[in-house]
Amino acid sequence: MGNYLSVNQEDQEKMLSAIGVDSPMGLYRDIPEDLLLHRELDLPAGKSEQEVLGILKKTAAKNKVYPTIFRGAGAYRHYIPSIVREVTAKETFLTSYTPYQAEISQGVLQSIFEYQTMICELTGLPVSNASVYDGATAAAEAAAMCRDKKRVRTLVSAAAHPDVLRVMETYAWGHGTTIEQIPLRDGVTDFDALAAMMDDTVGSVYLAQPNFYGQIEDAAKAAEIAHASGAKFILGINPIAAVLLKSPAECGADIAVGEGQPLGIPLSWGGPYLGFMAASSAMMRKLPGRIVGETVDQAGRRCFVLTLQAREQHIRREKASSNICSNEALCAMTAAVYLAAMGKDGMREAAVQCTSKAHYFAGRLAEAGFTRCYPGEFFHEFVTESDIPSSEVEKLLDREDILSGLPLDERRILWCTTEMNTREEMDRVAEIVKEGRGCKA
Repeated sequence: MGNYLSVNQEDQEKMLSAIGVDSPMGLYRDIPEDLLLHRELDLPAGKSEQEVLGILKKTAAKNKVYPTIFRGAGAYRHYIPSIVREVTAKETFLTSYTPYQAEISQGVLQSIFEYQTMICELTGLPVSNASVYDGATAAAEAAAMCRDKKRVRTLVSAAAHPDVLRVMETYAWGHGTTIEQIPLRDGVTDFDALAAMMDDTVGSVYLAQPNFYGQIEDAAKAAEIAHASGAKFILGINPIAAVLLKSPAECGADIAVGEGQPLGIPLSWGGPYLGFMAASSAMMRKLPGRIVGETVDQAGRRCFVLTLQAREQHIRREKASSNICSNEALCAMTAAVYLAAMGKDGMREAAVQCTSKAHYFAGRLAEAGFTRCYPGEFFHEFVTESDIPSSEVEKLLDREDILSGLPLDERRILWCTTEMNTREEMDRVAEIVKEGRGCKA
């Protein structure tokens, strides 16, 4: 099967005859006559393939694609093995719809099952769902899983990603519950403040590991404080960093969530991305979306089915914990193929390169007069401050086709490195900003 199949007049007539109508208008025969338009839509004339391609190229040229990137903040440029695109581009996966009919959906169901298994291995938790829209949605859905009539408060570290926090607040507004921010101390969560905020109205505590500023948090301590008051602990993780850090299960998390974009999904101008979720056995029946399970058919052969769906479409509305309608199956499959292609050794190598390069880069920036804002350990992101405005740093690097770190305010910048950044690139940035500070002085 090719990527494009043309349809001529004869083909159209055969299809219409097969379904018992004479013309395309016959498809609308059940619509009342007075509601039909009876004229052509006011649309511009069609263009040739060559003309369309020219328009698209001209539009795409307006984008600036940076060959060198030092920005993360939730979306990261990682190396993607060629096999990932080769497998996921197959039309049997690209065109698949929701696998409700298990007897004709075994391939898609198995791909989701393998994805779930890998997420469980990554988090150390026993069950994963078939994914949700993105990392922010996953965090919001996790908080909803932990609420009940009495426990209506969710405590979220102020070092969570701002976009995640906003989505969680939107969900909470819809539920008539509240999101409260836990104060920070030196760029990490203030656990004394967290302990003081806890009572029997708190349903869950959410912490990001690493946090938005790249800092490594004491997730186990947060879990201990949450559980002491009977609340659940939600840990948001970076899936690459998770290879080196303690797993959510080891930290005592009840639910682990995160953005799956680093797992083989290109930046793509912001999406589509992938929200992954894993939970303890006790929380399994509250997971949103769907779970693919393994079973056997009448002949005893291994097969896969959809199971434990907590959506209101499948169970009584008052018992539903979510109304999420779909999952990111193609993105989930992409993550599964990436994880399989990289393997444990490849994932560890990527994580080690990310963090080692970040520490080298932080040192080079310090030599150029950009000092780290926060003490403590960090993974592959860190915040610096200097006497040169962040906007000027952006401009200096942009002239050299380099995307700077994310400006947080007038003097602070959130930098990021991955395995894609070279020593030469990092040295060049240090030279440019050092020269910029010299010119300013």
